[in-house]
Amino acid sequence: MSSVVLSDVADLGVLQTAAAVRSGKLTAEEVAEAALERIERLDNRFNCFTRIDGEDALKAARKTDCAIRRGDDPGPLAGVTFGAKDLFDVAGETTTAGARVRDGAAPAEDDAEAVAQLKRGGCTLLGAQNMDEFAYGFTTENAHTGATHNPHDVARIAGGSSGGSAAAVAAGLCAGAIGSDTNGSVRVPAAFCGVFGLKPTFGRLSRHGVFPFVHSLDHVGCFARSAGDLAALYDGLQGRDARDHAQADREVELALPGVNAADRKLRVGILGGYFAESASPEVLEALDEVAEALGATEEVELPEVERARSAAFVLSAAEGGSLHLDNLQRAPQDYDHAVRDRLIAGAMMPAGLVMRAQRFRRWFRDAVQPWFQRYDVLLAPATPFAAQPIGQKTIRMARGELSVRANAGLYTQPISFIGLPVVVAPLTAPGKLPLGVQLIGAPWTEARLIRTARRLERDGVARVRPPTELAP
Repeated sequence: MSSVVLSDVADLGVLQTAAAVRSGKLTAEEVAEAALERIERLDNRFNCFTRIDGEDALKAARKTDCAIRRGDDPGPLAGVTFGAKDLFDVAGETTTAGARVRDGAAPAEDDAEAVAQLKRGGCTLLGAQNMDEFAYGFTTENAHTGATHNPHDVARIAGGSSGGSAAAVAAGLCAGAIGSDTNGSVRVPAAFCGVFGLKPTFGRLSRHGVFPFVHSLDHVGCFARSAGDLAALYDGLQGRDARDHAQADREVELALPGVNAADRKLRVGILGGYFAESASPEVLEALDEVAEALGATEEVELPEVERARSAAFVLSAAEGGSLHLDNLQRAPQDYDHAVRDRLIAGAMMPAGLVMRAQRFRRWFRDAVQPWFQRYDVLLAPATPFAAQPIGQKTIRMARGELSVRANAGLYTQPISFIGLPVVVAPLTAPGKLPLGVQLIGAPWTEARLIRTARRLERDGVARVRPPTELAP
């Protein structure tokens, strides 16, 4: 063991860990041991992990240390610990996607490309993380694996469907994590758990080896406790992969080299109308704080936003229902009932309605794009409310008593519907639940969004605070 106090090791972020391991101040094995000890000690409070790959993690860490001793380059993310939502394939393990119906599925032969990319960069995978069954939900209240508890208040939801990943990062169980975002499944838990989250442009990161939900909407994303760490993970995940037909043939645009810079003449607009009418006062205050920090004063109203959300629901239900039709007919009793009924309804969706949703998607994309000739970044709340109590089914909003599970993604669905990149900037005040603001950009502008988040972090607006639930 080194002279570093190992109780502090798990608190290190992505860049800090990589620098310490590469310089020899820490070994990757020490980092992995500290993370595994912290998971064993704390995860019974949070239920972030559904599988711990402890022996494999230590073996991978020792391999990194051997490379360093030989004088080889261990990778830019050497020793960085991460977790993967349980729909990313890990070689030799069964990818359950949070579902009992997949318990007997064959183990994956290879790692998902996102997992493989981070491993090639020197990262250490700790295990699989909890999620809504088949990624169909915004709460991570799973009938089979249990609810993930928010590290800022264990009586509350972590958000979903990548709730285990966001909560694990917030609780310091891993330095970073990867998840998926179809309708808001990275952005909602990032906001609820008070961490940075990235949903990149549709087609930017490979989805190969990721169990699908809605192929035409699914994105791979990531979580971290700082904007710089988010940039490092994003850079580590990039690369062309012909096995994912959604990937565009574009050059990789690294975010990390410019992460400390800020666009001097950043043009920022505030999404109003639909994006404000159902938000709680606290959410609107957070949005105002970010807008003021970025000098944003002009409000933008996008056309037909509610229709865009409805169309996203149609595509989600129809594609999801079609994907699961055989299992729904064979073993409907094995599904989480909250997911099963929605999938059955989707399987019966008229084809004409799906075609109309796809046509409208093209129209909405064309209607939104001109706004990015005027603005570099558009601001919107990540969620209409803060994390609600576990088990609470509904919440009173401007539109009446509505489902928490369905409406936590009220402000995220219209954005991912047309594949725009988004960074969630967390705002966490002492004694209050975390909130998040979406920084939305034109396609392929992830680096600019991360620089904007870094600017907010530097100015003390975007904040990640240690959860009070971590106290002994």
